[in-house]
Amino acid sequence: MQPGKGLHMIQFDTVNKRFPNGTTAVHDLTLEMPEGGVTVLVGSSGCGKTTTLRMINRMVDPTSGTIRVNGKDVLEQDAAELRRSIGYVIQQSGLFPHRTVLDNIATVPLLLGWGRKKARSRAAELLETVGLSADAGKRYPHQLSGGQQQRVGVARALAADPPVLLMDEPFGAVDPVVRTQLQDELLRLQRELNKTIVFVTHDIDEAVRLGDRIAVFRTGGHLVQCAGPAELLARPSDAFVADFLGAERGLKLLSLTPLAEVTQGPAPKGTRWRLTLDAARKPLAWRDTESEAETPVRPLRDTDSLLSALNESISAPSGLVARVDAEGTLTGVTSREDIHDHAGRVHSAASTVEA
Repeated sequence: MQPGKGLHMIQFDTVNKRFPNGTTAVHDLTLEMPEGGVTVLVGSSGCGKTTTLRMINRMVDPTSGTIRVNGKDVLEQDAAELRRSIGYVIQQSGLFPHRTVLDNIATVPLLLGWGRKKARSRAAELLETVGLSADAGKRYPHQLSGGQQQRVGVARALAADPPVLLMDEPFGAVDPVVRTQLQDELLRLQRELNKTIVFVTHDIDEAVRLGDRIAVFRTGGHLVQCAGPAELLARPSDAFVADFLGAERGLKLLSLTPLAEVTQGPAPKGTRWRLTLDAARKPLAWRDTESEAETPVRPLRDTDSLLSALNESISAPSGLVARVDAEGTLTGVTSREDIHDHAGRVHSAASTVEA
């Protein structure tokens, strides 16, 4: 997912939100959320991330400052119309219990004046898009699993094809296996639909997995740092961010660092291991020239992670990782030593926190 630039960028300019009881939920927030990318707001409970999200569609109005969506001040727009133009997904899916799944998904198109036939046709199309069967459209929410209900919630948010999608801890109430599946589904959908997504979570692993940009908040609604996942992990702005990212920050960074950063070359000669190839020069196995035994090879591409390369270099009997292009054709090999050396430098850099 690559963030774009342009019309549907969301912009916060010195935004504050103070509630009548004196609580400051968001303090002096200036932040841009690029078009076509996933911006994740992350932090512990009470740090203002959900309030920030809800100010975008005017579920909450700012006390001061300006929020623009598509270049327009949200306070100058009718709140109900604004909400219909922005998809919104919450933790418990928020489905209407006495409407069928199909009618739940068709809710916003019907509010926008679409004909019933067109709205239901769009709903049926979206069922397939989010990975549910056509039969699920006839059921009621209580007849679905939690994961299925969340998929319906996403489908409903996408029904009127909004350019912006707000997601408030949408996968927080499901078990870890289903959560991973839903994250995969969101990544797949984003590759196809290229929405501008603002995603709230308290889980840094989820933020790193989904975000093009991650905004870290601390209590009192203060934005501490906003950066891409790799930059955030490599260069946290202070000890608060480093502590929030956790002790496995270096490992997370290795999972984001592409193998492309490590040099490759021809397979060395004079060793007992030889890489066998098929007619199209695609790697098949490592052959032991002494015993003629073969060990399957798992070739890697430049886009694979340094963590994957580390695992492969340890398991490969030759100590070499076979590198291939997008078509699977051999481009060279990289030694275990070179991979470990580069991984060590990356991990070491992640262990240093800038003052």
